[in-house]
Amino acid sequence: MPELTTNVRYVKGIGEQRAKSLEKLNITTLRDLISYFPRAYDDRRIYKKIADLAEGEPACVEALVAAPPTLNRIRAGLELVKLRVVDETGALDITFFNQAYMRDNLQAGETYTFFGKPEGVGRKKSMANPIVEREGSRLMTGRIMPIYPLTAGISQLTLVKAVEQGLAACQKLLPDPLPDEIRREHQLCHIGYAYEQIHFPSSEETLAIARRRLVFEELFLLAIGLKRLRGRRDELSCQPWEKTDLTDFTAALSFELTGAQKRAIEDVRAGLSSGRPMNRLVQGDVGSGKTMVAAAALVCAAQNGKQAALMAPTEILAEQHYNGLGPLLEKLGIRAALLTGGMGAKARRAVLSGLADGKIQAAIGTHALISGDVAYRDLGLVVTDEQHRFGVGQRSALAAKGERPHLLVMSATPIPRTLALMIYGDLDVSIIDELPPGRQKIDTFAVPGSYHPRIYRFLEKQIGEGRQAYMICSMVEENGQIPDDRKAAVAYAEDLQEKVFPHLKVACVHGRMKPREKEKVMAAFAGGEIQILVSTTVVEVGVDVPNATVMVVEDADRFGLSQLHQLRGRVGRGMHKSYCILISDNRSEEARARLKVMTRTGNGFEIAEEDLRLRGPGDFFGQRQHGLPALKVADLTCDMALLKEAQAAAFALLSRDPGLGSCPETAARVEEMFAANSGAMN
Repeated sequence: MPELTTNVRYVKGIGEQRAKSLEKLNITTLRDLISYFPRAYDDRRIYKKIADLAEGEPACVEALVAAPPTLNRIRAGLELVKLRVVDETGALDITFFNQAYMRDNLQAGETYTFFGKPEGVGRKKSMANPIVEREGSRLMTGRIMPIYPLTAGISQLTLVKAVEQGLAACQKLLPDPLPDEIRREHQLCHIGYAYEQIHFPSSEETLAIARRRLVFEELFLLAIGLKRLRGRRDELSCQPWEKTDLTDFTAALSFELTGAQKRAIEDVRAGLSSGRPMNRLVQGDVGSGKTMVAAAALVCAAQNGKQAALMAPTEILAEQHYNGLGPLLEKLGIRAALLTGGMGAKARRAVLSGLADGKIQAAIGTHALISGDVAYRDLGLVVTDEQHRFGVGQRSALAAKGERPHLLVMSATPIPRTLALMIYGDLDVSIIDELPPGRQKIDTFAVPGSYHPRIYRFLEKQIGEGRQAYMICSMVEENGQIPDDRKAAVAYAEDLQEKVFPHLKVACVHGRMKPREKEKVMAAFAGGEIQILVSTTVVEVGVDVPNATVMVVEDADRFGLSQLHQLRGRVGRGMHKSYCILISDNRSEEARARLKVMTRTGNGFEIAEEDLRLRGPGDFFGQRQHGLPALKVADLTCDMALLKEAQAAAFALLSRDPGLGSCPETAARVEEMFAANSGAMN
């Protein structure tokens, strides 16, 4: 009898080759296979006659192939298989795109079931790329079908058959991580039933029962894991930092700190003097002054004879931090140094020597700070900027350079507080919710593509006054082909340079460029050599260019609101009036409502709440840098009530049984869930 750990290649119909494809979906064992939940469902239970098909409403049709299908090669990369099917009420024209094999699969005179979305009215009805199976088969039609995320080499049919085999083989072997009394108290179904119905629901009701059970379980285990992580951290101890007088620091500043900055600094000071390693997230909108909170922490480290390291993701950003903080720290008698991969050997040796003997108190740099040959005399504080997508691995590697150093994480992605507490797990959260005085309000407009000529004239005017602009595209060309429906950054930049702004310098950056090449372009833009920078979203975490005053986003409806807010934050960083222009031809109610939020408010937290409401937590959980187990079933937009219920049950269990001795299955699943992240969150 198979075990949950049995390799999927032994499942009937999988084999070696498909097992390799499934590995790309992180499916290697039977347990992985049955825990690979659908992303959506198709209700294929509705059967209609051809005459009764309504445009745009998916349905199944049982119909006879009237004549042999024909194959037409329209052009390179486009093949059409066409056929006509009939029943006693009418005829339906069917087209398959780039599925040449369908010509031989469908036989004239045979009856099949077709499931798809009909188009047209009256006698001119058609269907494109329907699901097809032989009459009476009912494997892919006549039921509620799961829709799984796929990869090359794996079809929906392959995955459906594999999951059916997997469930049949091991459904009864599934250990239940929910103690019986909790399951009964919260009226949750058995685990076997939940797995069967989440994949192949008999009805909407059974799907809801299964989903509720699995969401509760996931949030229950997560709550236990986070509570234990936090408890484990509370058990750690370190020497409290006694000197945290920042009088000289605030006197050295040429501006007054905001109330929110002062509160965050107080939180940091309390953490440093608590006698436990600090794990704090400082969350603030773009331009809210998080760096000054980090600077205060660096000063506290030096006062206590400790070294501090601040890690930035690119050389240009590390230099920007160093140029901003270096003079301030030197004024306070703290020696700071820059360490990047691009430094000359002699300069690098000098910095390494200063870090090893403790003469350099603050190191500012890139991931060069965690290179194998870098040794610190006494690293007491690690500062990273989560906005810049640092992985937990890099954060942990830097922390490992010291003896339980304090950790300060900065994030410019405004995340609703409930979500922040889930995402960042055991980090304490400080929120900077006000902007420094004098920070520019950015006028934001949402316009259709027909405004391009006016936008170009506006850019001419701004650049004529000495300003610069960003233009954001949502896609890069793939395999040498520019997608028809999106502006490819490379082609768009060439087009702008040749046809619209031949007298200006237009350049392009995108995620596929080599880091050094990308930084070179960004540095040229920062230096004013480039007037218009066409980019994919890589500038979301880009360099500070106070002279850039216009942010134009093409196909703005394709981005999340939080992402648009991050992009908008690239301008308005200097003394000049700044603008953000969101271009979209998507006239759907939802798209218009979302872009209207951007024109209405500049408050990142308000935008984040709206994004969470409209799009769900995908934008926030999309980045896997936080190190938490991924949520497979729970959706924090609509499962907040269940989250509270699950957390209450988890905390009640831990108060009765802190070591989970009475429920070994629960303990085992929590350990499993957090195993990949052990150490990364402490």
